[in-house]
Amino acid sequence: MSFEEACILIVLLVTLPSYAQTCCSGGIPLSNNLGLPQQEKGTLQIGLNYDYNNLNTLNNGTKKLDDNARLRITHSVLINANYAITNNLSAETLVTWVNQRRKIAQFGNENLDQTSGVGDAVFLLKYHFSKLIKNSDLSIGLGAKIPLGSSTETNDQGITLNADLQPGSNAWDIIYWTSFSTSLNFRPSLTVSARGIYRSTGTNNSYFGNSTYKFGNEFQGFISFTDQFSFLKTLANPSISFKYRNAQLDKIGGFDLDNTGGNWVFIIPNISIDISPSISFSTNAELPIYSNVDGTQLTPTYRITTGLLFKIKPKSGLINIE
Repeated sequence: MSFEEACILIVLLVTLPSYAQTCCSGGIPLSNNLGLPQQEKGTLQIGLNYDYNNLNTLNNGTKKLDDNARLRITHSVLINANYAITNNLSAETLVTWVNQRRKIAQFGNENLDQTSGVGDAVFLLKYHFSKLIKNSDLSIGLGAKIPLGSSTETNDQGITLNADLQPGSNAWDIIYWTSFSTSLNFRPSLTVSARGIYRSTGTNNSYFGNSTYKFGNEFQGFISFTDQFSFLKTLANPSISFKYRNAQLDKIGGFDLDNTGGNWVFIIPNISIDISPSISFSTNAELPIYSNVDGTQLTPTYRITTGLLFKIKPKSGLINIE
């Protein structure tokens, strides 16, 4: 090994552990996009979304550091489908394609690492309790994250990239999901809802060939306020949501990994417009209002998600744009 190669190796060993983990904040938004509403038996819903996640904020605990030399961007294409097996039971899947980029600018030089490919998928069974409480809906779900994506992608030098930049995790996760919503008597079109998602993560037993890696267990909780208005001869559904996310420390080789995990609070304004009875368009922005990370980490600066939702009813089997 030459002197220059030794220096590069030392720099990598020193810097990578400090800024490795942004996967749950910077990676594929699997949990964010689960939970299409229950429909009548035989209805198929298909969602197609594009998600852009920008991480250019460096935090130490709750303190924002004056350092914009590190940038993480994730582009995700998300396709989810929900089929109503009965009026109360449905099955939902989510598949992804992802491009992740990490750029570090130091000492006048820029280092760019990126990966692209099919990401991990999710399968979820949901049960809807109808008329359990007047003007309210309750649903619960149980599912799994399926490790379809590659976890051995390399950079231009042939070095295997860290777990946070891989399209997949090479680990099965268990997902617990629940949702509750109710309409208000003084304005029936106004709905208040709460949603919780807990992800119990599995372990990649072949990390870098001979080690193990486990992303921290994760909880996400949402509280949303949604109303409905007439808009250009159709319906618009504006909403505002607050999201709390907790991620536990990752583990490598069975030991806690510093500079991973934390707590975040986001505000999410959203607008959904019914293009027709069978097609709706939605877009939202996710903006952090509180971050408290373990050690020093890149945290989200903003995230934008936009897409279309198609509904195929059992009687017609067709989608008509009116």
